[in-house]
This record gives sequence, structure tokens and C-alpha cells, in this order.
Amino acid sequence: MTDPVPEVVCDAGPLIHLDEVGCLDLLLDFSAVLVPSAVRDEVALHRPAMFERSPITIQIEPSGEGLTPTLEALTRTFALDRGEQDALDLARARPGSIFLTDDAAARLAAARIGRMQATEGER
Repeated sequence: MTDPVPEVVCDAGPLIHLDEVGCLDLLLDFSAVLVPSAVRDEVALHRPAMFERSPITIQIEPSGEGLTPTLEALTRTFALDRGEQDALDLARARPGSIFLTDDAAARLAAARIGRMQATEGER
């Protein structure tokens, strides 16, 4: 039995850079590509035609209305922007998803959230 193909939650950076080099099709290996609306807005600012010419289907999810206290603290600690906050919140809400970012601070925040979820799951 094979493991199910995970979905991926993207921050703006990976989408922008993959589009710049014409490699968005690398995301076809995932079962779904999820992007919060704040990330869509950021990508549209830097790569306005990307969503129109993308070879993949990108599922736009509404941006979160309120952050968990943990994510709010991590946002302040790591100076995360709105897109990073919402992408982390979406990834947290989709257990088993992969979080794709090019931002070191967002990776540190994701690792912290992952450790906390693992600890909570052990209880």
C-alpha cells in the first residue's frame, strides 16, 4: 500500500520563483496546491499573469480571520508578513500537508508549530 500524495500549502516566494524559471509544473506531483488569498494577492502583485498561465490548478483558500495565540506570538517573534501568517495557519489546519516557503523565519515558525502539534498529539 502506498502513502497518499500530500497536498502542499505555498507561501508566495516559491510560486514566484518557480514561475520565473518556468517550473510551476513541479507542483503537479502534489494532490492539491493550496494558497491563502493573501498569498494570491502577493503573487499577483509580482507575477500578475501567473495564475492565468499556470499549468497547475491552484486552490485559493480564504485567509484566516484570527490567528491562534501561538501563531500570533510567532508572527511577532519572527516578523512574518500576512501571506506567511495565513499560509502557516492554513498548513496548521491541514494536517499532513507540506508547507513550502523560501523564508527562513517562516520555516522556523513552521518547525515550532510542528513540534507543538506533535507534543499535543502525544497527550
